[in-house]
Amino acid sequence: MIGGQPQDIIFTSGGTESNNLVIHSVLRHFHKAHASEGDTAERRLLEEGATPHFVTCTVEHDSIRLPLEHLVEEQVAAVTFVPVSKVNGQAEADDILAAIRPATCLVTIMLANNETGVIMPIPELGQRIAALNQQRVASGLPRVLLHTDAAQALGKRRVDVRDLGVDFLTIVGHKLYGPRIGALYVRGLGERTPLYPMLFGGGQERGFRPGTENTPMIAGLGKAAELVTENCEAYEAHMRAVRDYLEARLVAEFNRKIHFNSQFPGTERLPNTCNFSIRGPQLQGRLVLARCRTLLASVGAACHSDQGDRPSPVLLSCGIPADVARNALRLSVGRSTTRAEVDLVVQDLKQAVARLEGQA
Repeated sequence: MIGGQPQDIIFTSGGTESNNLVIHSVLRHFHKAHASEGDTAERRLLEEGATPHFVTCTVEHDSIRLPLEHLVEEQVAAVTFVPVSKVNGQAEADDILAAIRPATCLVTIMLANNETGVIMPIPELGQRIAALNQQRVASGLPRVLLHTDAAQALGKRRVDVRDLGVDFLTIVGHKLYGPRIGALYVRGLGERTPLYPMLFGGGQERGFRPGTENTPMIAGLGKAAELVTENCEAYEAHMRAVRDYLEARLVAEFNRKIHFNSQFPGTERLPNTCNFSIRGPQLQGRLVLARCRTLLASVGAACHSDQGDRPSPVLLSCGIPADVARNALRLSVGRSTTRAEVDLVVQDLKQAVARLEGQA
């Protein structure tokens, strides 16, 4: 499914564990490498009190953002949160490369954003970081490792670690119709790319992730990956056609009141994602959904469901005005979604909006 080698896969409980395992491993490797013998620039960094440095962006999932913020609070790492472009919604490669310092040990950028569907320029990053690493190694500095959280992209577009040029890639089963389990791809596990366990116990997963394996869920993830490998293009084409039909129907029903929050000129996005707002002072996303009788959806990421009517930080980072972002709804179509179902949803939204506007 991802073009890697079987020996480079470690099974985890989910995306949160995989992402934390990457951050934990890179932090440990920084200190272990800098404590090694030899008069190198790496060792001098440690002697000069250099703090391990991470680069990420402002629209990452909480399972990246919060662990990194915790390291900063504990004063054990420095982190640069690169803003995404308000023009294209992407974390741009130039900005990410500009944030790299001598003590940078990891760049972690998601493959596709979970709220907007915007595809990040990971292949370009992979190529440019590989070139940069040749210069760093020649001068005695440590390699910068590259991680991408591919949870949102897998099952919706082709993903190949060789094209991406990443050292780590996070896999989440339920995002591709599999069970709620995760995995982590590590390029050249234990040889080319370091991985350090967070748990200690049995020797499962070659000691990198001890604990009895959840065999049924691993088998389920394997089957889901097999289906993606065989059918990805068909899945992608179907989802894009239905999503585009949804957006056309929204425009037809709501006309200029519709604002698409995930359409950036010239920027590629996932085929299933439609993030939009219906403009109006009383049409906040939660209020609209509460009055829908058929539609079940979210106003943003499911893991941010406690944010009330506060606008999504992701949308604000992308330059969406606060009053528009507050009205946002995120609809995702799936492999079996039909145009008839889209028609039902749009009619449901139309009636919900009419109820709210009638109360004003």
